[in-house]
Amino acid sequence: MSRVAKNPIQLPSGVEVALTGQALKVKGPKGELHFDIDNDVQMHQDGQELTFTWSDDDSKHAKRSGSKNKVKKNVVALAGTTRAIVNNMVMGVSQGFQRSLKMVGVGYRAQAQGNKLNVSAGFSHPVVFDVPQGITIETPSQTEIVIKGIDKQLVGQVAANIRGIRPPEPYKGKGIRYTDEHVAIKETKKK
Repeated sequence: MSRVAKNPIQLPSGVEVALTGQALKVKGPKGELHFDIDNDVQMHQDGQELTFTWSDDDSKHAKRSGSKNKVKKNVVALAGTTRAIVNNMVMGVSQGFQRSLKMVGVGYRAQAQGNKLNVSAGFSHPVVFDVPQGITIETPSQTEIVIKGIDKQLVGQVAANIRGIRPPEPYKGKGIRYTDEHVAIKETKKK
């Protein structure tokens, strides 16, 4: 049994949820997100509370996998995953998400200019990163980058892509890292 799918989602004030068929639309003060729910998962709305259930019809899946227990576990897990995604959508349109990065190294700096981020990270040329739609990037100082948006997956992916420009190296710790990331520093070789 999925413990995640059993927990109901409480909708904050100002958030509207509309389900047409299997297409879900979540609208709030910060924006609007869309998601297609799998056919094996059902969402029920009771006032300001959302609950998720899964279908018990194993016959349509039994031919594909051969094991009914395996299919049931996958469908139950899918219900929990769907609940987690919808919860992130509700939190995103009401509060938003943000990730912070910091740059460590001599001459390492970043500057946000419109929908582009210029990163100087020790290369012979500055790296220009195109900011996707729905994401805002701020640089409070030259070595700090703050990524904000309503889609949790997109915010995390953009942060990972920027960190991937120059990941922290293990000997001096230079590079781009998450603010809360701990980089284990290796000891250099001794003669």
